[in-house]
Amino acid sequence: MELQAFVFATAITHVGFAAFVVGHAYWTDEDAEYWPYLTLAFGLAGLAGYFFYDELEGSANI
Repeated sequence: MELQAFVFATAITHVGFAAFVVGHAYWTDEDAEYWPYLTLAFGLAGLAGYFFYDELEGSANI
């Protein structure tokens, strides 16, 4: 695969992932916060962060 085709396919995939994050947040009445931007930048890592990152609200620091 040529570099130009790889970069284009990667960019399209990241945009699709970000659109999925925005759509999921909309359909579940959640706030997407900054996750679409991270997904655009980091792809699968941003998508995984959106689904698996859980801030511990009100918890004490150890």
